Amino acid sequence: MANLLTDRDFWVKYWESKTDISVAIPQNYLFHQQLETIVKRENVKTAIELGGFPGYYAVFLKKYLKLEVTLLDYFVHEPITQQLLETNSLAKNDIHIIETDLFNYQPEKQYDLVLSCGLIEHFNDTEDIINRHIQFLKPGGTLFITLPNFKALNGWFQKTFDKENYDKHNIDCMDPTLLKTIVEKSGLDVLQARYFGGFSLWLENEKEKSAAVRLFKKATWFVGKVFSKIIPFESKQLSPYILVEAKKS
Repeated sequence: MANLLTDRDFWVKYWESKTDISVAIPQNYLFHQQLETIVKRENVKTAIELGGFPGYYAVFLKKYLKLEVTLLDYFVHEPITQQLLETNSLAKNDIHIIETDLFNYQPEKQYDLVLSCGLIEHFNDTEDIINRHIQFLKPGGTLFITLPNFKALNGWFQKTFDKENYDKHNIDCMDPTLLKTIVEKSGLDVLQARYFGGFSLWLENEKEKSAAVRLFKKATWFVGKVFSKIIPFESKQLSPYILVEAKKS
């Protein structure tokens, strides 16, 4: 497991530190337009979210796009996921849950849509973790991967004010060109590999930071938002995310 930048203890502590997990997922959830387009265009019926505990995207896909959805993660605390389902007016069995180590699991079925949002950057071997996504994908299916862009200003905030969290991420993989090359090498047709979003900043457990750090972050966020409204563009320097969409032949 040397490929892994985090361990189970990290994720237990991470989720135990959260106090607002069971939220109502809105219809305009992040990446909703991209996912809605894929589902409609490709007539998607089944999907699996990898590394997605507590299951925000699984809930979104079930609640609004009516897909047959599976959630797979190394760490799943089912009471949290069940509370999330209840908060979103979903039944206990509306999402199939698999708690397993992705590196020791052979898919029992393949899916029309395989997605992860904030997973691959926690591994050193980017090609390997992407190929583990692809093994879940049906012929003709769509791969959808997003990750943070810590080469942007947001990354400087992470490195400066939350170095421990920053070090849990593979910064080298945060490169759309690199990701496009890896996915194409695996035999998929890449439809898009790009920076996503105008500007955003965040810090994990921000409430625990000093008042000075929180004030500085708020001021920077405000200036960046104004700037991105005046000159809206997506770039390595400012965009908070990277997005990859590809299709299996």
